[in-house]
Amino acid sequence: MCLIALFGAYASAQKLSVKIVNQQDKEDQYDYAAVYNNIAVGKSFTVHGATLTLELPDGRLAVVNCESKFAEHFAGSVGNRRSCRMPIVESIQAEFHGDNARLIWPVSLDGKKMQSETYKILGVLDRPRGN
Repeated sequence: MCLIALFGAYASAQKLSVKIVNQQDKEDQYDYAAVYNNIAVGKSFTVHGATLTLELPDGRLAVVNCESKFAEHFAGSVGNRRSCRMPIVESIQAEFHGDNARLIWPVSLDGKKMQSETYKILGVLDRPRGN
């Protein structure tokens, strides 16, 4: 019984309202520095694809990255990749589970249709000083 309860707690995701404070998207490798209020905070990361800095409710910053995804097509190996979806809104929902963050945001006028993408968590930075 205890093992089932432990597994259930591990399997559940933590869903939070977060704010995107910085983002960048490039297909080639690049260095990404987490930025908050136009000031670089923490270390820089060497990444590909879409990288976002998310402000968590407690003020910490989560840096997440998504590389292009495999997508089944008949176009051969070159056509079998798609770019990661990126929110165009500032305030979104994030489901954190292990080292992944599933970002969820509205894409319809009534807010009922949602879009999502799974990002890898690169790091969680302390709350920036002075904020």
